[in-house]
Amino acid sequence: MTFYTFPEDNLRLFTKNVFLKMGCPEADADLATDVLLKSDLRGIDSHGVARLSGYVRLWEKKRINATPNVRVVHETATTATVDGDGGLGLVVAPFAMKVAIEKAKIYGSGWVSVKNSNHFGIAGYHSLMAVDEDMIGISMTNASPLVAPTYANERLLGTNPMCYAFPAGKYPPLVVDMATAAAANGKLEIAQRSGSPIPEGWAQDAAGNPSTNPHQLKQGGSLLPLGSDKEHGSHKGYGLSATVDILSAVLSGANYGPWVPPFVAFLEPPTDPVGEGIGHFLGAMRIDGFRPAQEFKDHLDNWITRFKNAKTVDENKKVIIPGEPEYNFEQERKIQGIPLIDVVVNDLNELATKLGIAPLS
Repeated sequence: MTFYTFPEDNLRLFTKNVFLKMGCPEADADLATDVLLKSDLRGIDSHGVARLSGYVRLWEKKRINATPNVRVVHETATTATVDGDGGLGLVVAPFAMKVAIEKAKIYGSGWVSVKNSNHFGIAGYHSLMAVDEDMIGISMTNASPLVAPTYANERLLGTNPMCYAFPAGKYPPLVVDMATAAAANGKLEIAQRSGSPIPEGWAQDAAGNPSTNPHQLKQGGSLLPLGSDKEHGSHKGYGLSATVDILSAVLSGANYGPWVPPFVAFLEPPTDPVGEGIGHFLGAMRIDGFRPAQEFKDHLDNWITRFKNAKTVDENKKVIIPGEPEYNFEQERKIQGIPLIDVVVNDLNELATKLGIAPLS
């Protein structure tokens, strides 16, 4: 296993060229690129440029619309439903968050559900859009069914991530961005690329037995909810995942549960859909709708300081503030570049050859 490091600008140009080859308008290509690069910069390697080939394959299967007419199809003063017209979730979700933010500017909060979309990258990108406006940002999405509910050995839910982001003062934003499964599918993909086993508690085989095989999903197995099993609280992860699924899809008119279309192109969507595409849910709340924004940020700074100074079991380890590792990765990688494993580099260069664009260099 070998890592190669690329300057952010090189990866940004390469990624934009891929989206342009898919037929995306330039503004959409820039936005989609920004979402993916944010993931790589923040150290969430499973959701960055490593996903490019997947988007291209779905586009080739005509399951991603490169030129969507993204629009609001239902709304009130503080709520809306957006139809993504089968577009990249990397473009659709920011559109929806902008709608939520504009409503929040006027009414204090804005809430937007989305149908007919696709994979939207890291949830943190969309929540941080609200933070830039001195708002609390909330984003979540359902995903293709890979997770078995507590006691089941049938895939009925996605990894269904959720994110809450809060602006601080002297500290970076506090960002809680997590899958509601024991592990995101992208972590299995990283283990597959490196040839490493996965920790026990992440997945089970088709019979419901614990498995450390990173290829288990391809063999009829499933991911487990956050908590792994009932004795360790998997019913809580299952409940969180169900909440994401309902807000993202049952509320918007997207597909939910086992009907969510798969992200991989070699698997066809269900023939009996209950909605349209993948669903998201996004929200923005003005802090000054509750108290002066600076007061909130001063007190969140105090909260962070207290937690950072907490007594720990191991004196060499400090309490981690949500979002802190990702922020540190971003500062480091903007200067030192973004590392990509050789398997990903080879995949991207094969993609470049197929699309007729310059390879990574």
